[in-house]
Amino acid sequence: MAVPYRTSFNGKLDRLSSLIDRLRVQVSNALVGGSEEQSANFKIFVSKDRSLRLVFSPLVENEPCEPAELTARAGETPLVAANIAISGVGKQLINALPDIISVPLSEEPYLTAVVMPLIEEATLPRCGGQAAFERLCEVVVIRLLRHAMEQGKADTGLLNGLAHPRIASALVAIHEAPGEGWTLEKLAETAGMSRTQFAVTFKELVGATPMGYLATWRLDIARAELEAGRQVKSVANMCGFASPAAFSRAFSRRFGYPPKQRRSQAA
Repeated sequence: MAVPYRTSFNGKLDRLSSLIDRLRVQVSNALVGGSEEQSANFKIFVSKDRSLRLVFSPLVENEPCEPAELTARAGETPLVAANIAISGVGKQLINALPDIISVPLSEEPYLTAVVMPLIEEATLPRCGGQAAFERLCEVVVIRLLRHAMEQGKADTGLLNGLAHPRIASALVAIHEAPGEGWTLEKLAETAGMSRTQFAVTFKELVGATPMGYLATWRLDIARAELEAGRQVKSVANMCGFASPAAFSRAFSRRFGYPPKQRRSQAA
């Protein structure tokens, strides 16, 4: 079966969309200067010369104290503060990010193009402003992911693998078609590498073996699909398991309870 790779508008391999589809972004706006600001993990600061700095700590959610990078530097004033909680299968993409992303917006014009209307919605409240603010935060998160991948902000993990043109092909194949009968040989062929070279490079960049990553991705998707109410048999087939029994064994080993229990809880 040919894997239906998605491409970006320039015709190149789209490395992020299959993961972003599975992200769930929840945004709560915090009043700048209020008590909620201290727990915000997303902030935009303005300096005396009107330059802007965006800071995001993706793994800090509602913490009582904030990392130093999330506080204003000398001469800076906070403009926007929000708490962005990210869940869903694609969260492993977020887990691959650095603990703190601090971006002077003068260096990122494409990010600035989204941040400016976000600031406007936060500082000049109008009808529909909260909904617009939340949507814009989602776009900013996507552009931050792109920025981190292109700038090599991660030493190891998923983003690091996606930044490698050959390993990215195999990762996208896994993400787009988890039910395909992938073997190490097939994935290496997809990446255009020898079996040994592919296995070694994948482990060095991603921090997991190719087949280990595939197994984790399949089970993460399976849990999300069960929570959405899909039948166990359908999920087993969708995620590439030979039978519902094989799926149940793998799922129970990973999560400590059978898939039927997860589906019944969701129902």
